[in-house]
Amino acid sequence: MSTTAPGRGDLEIKFMDAAILDEGEMVPQVPVTRAPLPDRFKEFLCGGGAAFCNILISYPLNKLIFRQMMHGVEATFALNQLQKEGLAYLYRGMLPPLMQRSVSMSLMFGVYDECLQPLLHHKVNPIVAKSVAGVVAGCCEATLMPFERIQTLLIHPKYHNKFKNTADASLYIYRHYGIKEFYRGLVPIMLRNGPSNAMFFLIRDEVRDRLPKQEGVFWQSFQHFLAGATIGAFLSTLFYPLNVIKIAMQCELGGPHRTMVYEFKYIMRKRDFRIANFYHGAWLNISRAFLSWGIINASYEVLKKIVYA
Repeated sequence: MSTTAPGRGDLEIKFMDAAILDEGEMVPQVPVTRAPLPDRFKEFLCGGGAAFCNILISYPLNKLIFRQMMHGVEATFALNQLQKEGLAYLYRGMLPPLMQRSVSMSLMFGVYDECLQPLLHHKVNPIVAKSVAGVVAGCCEATLMPFERIQTLLIHPKYHNKFKNTADASLYIYRHYGIKEFYRGLVPIMLRNGPSNAMFFLIRDEVRDRLPKQEGVFWQSFQHFLAGATIGAFLSTLFYPLNVIKIAMQCELGGPHRTMVYEFKYIMRKRDFRIANFYHGAWLNISRAFLSWGIINASYEVLKKIVYA
């Protein structure tokens, strides 16, 4: 028995039959749209974008503070150093922190949210859940410390003629010292990242719940800036000694990996055993942290509104 191909009229009838509902209503055509970005990735995107904005604005101040930490000198002396080196060296070494902070903040906010939601779902105490999630996020950030390591070497004046850029420094370290050299100073970074992240999220949420709600976009952003700036300045000052120890450890290239206790004693001996000398650059660090975390928190909230819209 032979079969014949359906004609155009038969195809149209079948199409109409498939499109007709009860009582003769037509099925509305649904426009094809792209799938939205999954919510689990949105926190990563907001955190990374906020850090990107911050580094572009605050890098010169960060470099000035680094010089004070490294040499234990006053701000005017460190500023004169940068002026003598010229504009060409002002943004030298920015690529590692730009990459590191963007990815780091992405992990900070993203991993924190990924850890927090399951804990809250299982009815864990909110304070405990936020603390655990913050520490986990901080430990994940520590995996990016090779960027900090390279930045330290590029900023140090004694390596200006040794390394051309980030790639050159990375290749040199890998060839001559191996992977372990990239992780010099890991312990103070771990001790800094975990507790500071946990405290940031705990304090931020408490402040957010207690501040009055603002209607205008400008005042909302200003409020987020002040909240983030104040929390960031406080935590940065609290953990400032760990940063000093970390920088002192990472200024060395090759040789034994000294412990935190040894490095602390060495710094104290070099600075006449005065705790005040341990905090050279602290005031500028407060200014930098105030500006940086203000930008990060305000940018994060703006990006969050855009991404979740």
